[in-house]
Amino acid sequence: MIDDLDIPFEDYERGRHRRRRGGRGAPQARGGRPRRRRGRSLFALFITLVLLGALAAGGWYGVGKIRAYLTVPDYSGDGDTAVMVHIAPDDSGKDMADKLYQANVVKSQKAFVNAFNANPQSKTIEVGYYKLRQHMKASKALDALLARNPDHTLANRVSSGVTITEGEISTEVFAALAKATNLPVTDFQNAAKDPVALGVSPDWFTRQDGKPVQKSIEGFLYPATYEFDPGVDATAILKKIIANFNAEMTKLDFLNQVQATLHISPFEALIAASIAQVEGRFPDDMAGIARVLYNRAYGGKFPCACLQLDSTVNYWLRVSGQTPKSSKDLTVSDLHNPNDPYNTHDKPGLPIGPISNPGEDALKAAMSPPKSGYLYFVAIDKEGHTAFATTEQEHAANIALAKKNGVL
Repeated sequence: MIDDLDIPFEDYERGRHRRRRGGRGAPQARGGRPRRRRGRSLFALFITLVLLGALAAGGWYGVGKIRAYLTVPDYSGDGDTAVMVHIAPDDSGKDMADKLYQANVVKSQKAFVNAFNANPQSKTIEVGYYKLRQHMKASKALDALLARNPDHTLANRVSSGVTITEGEISTEVFAALAKATNLPVTDFQNAAKDPVALGVSPDWFTRQDGKPVQKSIEGFLYPATYEFDPGVDATAILKKIIANFNAEMTKLDFLNQVQATLHISPFEALIAASIAQVEGRFPDDMAGIARVLYNRAYGGKFPCACLQLDSTVNYWLRVSGQTPKSSKDLTVSDLHNPNDPYNTHDKPGLPIGPISNPGEDALKAAMSPPKSGYLYFVAIDKEGHTAFATTEQEHAANIALAKKNGVL
């Protein structure tokens, strides 16, 4: 049939090809407007790229969120800028984490909580102000809160440490507190004017012997080592010391024991303890001295019931701004000064108040002195051992021994 139509094969193929190119798929119809197929392709490509970019960004954000969830943010070093953090009583690990995070010490609360829970020693963190650094690895911040010096004091806690030693008087204590805290001595002197406001019970300031009471802080500054936080004032410092005194008295059951066994007021026993602290060096000697004091003051066998102590005279010299003296240098006017409220050479009984701040040994000595008829005591050697006597003759022999040993 193809032969009948007499169309050359090449012409047939060219004609079909021309018809296909001139059909609907042509980019431009004859006499019509241009097709927009190329614009739609570019727009589709743009949308595709935008969608792919959004998917990539979303994926990266999601990976970041997952990474943040699985990896706790934490610094890696020892820190840089110094900062102060206060650990308060009853702070939990979470409370500490919040404070450290707010101070920019740790990068996240979770990092510190993890370190806290992983270290059994974290439960021993003490209250106080600590000098740390910003940008610290959480575990290093925890270590800094726990670190101790060779003497077992906390290495990074910022505080003022003061040790009150047995036998110190209030003026010495105030000077030490002022030096450690950079507060004026007058702040402590003024705060001490009302010991009851500082926590001393009014019941202390009573006596059963009818003598007047010197209502002062002397005797209530319990010997111990104290730590004070930065910024604390004199009143708070003295309140802390008095609180410790009250706790120690409760532990010793001092008030009940004294009244039940000695039948004197606790204040009188505190005075005796303050004298025994100054006069004796060893616990057994302190107890013997306390017995001598009670025998002289209450026994009715000693002239005028006067204690006749040089230590009370020297206490008055010190608190009145004068220089204390050795016994051999005390003058007659020193010993018999009628204006000295602590004069025990002419005034009977115990003085009007304590003459030092006694420690545990002296307090126990005043609570439970051995029963004896001793009326005299004297240090007989350079180590400070004390000899006791009932009569003047025995006492004279002890004095001779003291002189022989180079004490008197």
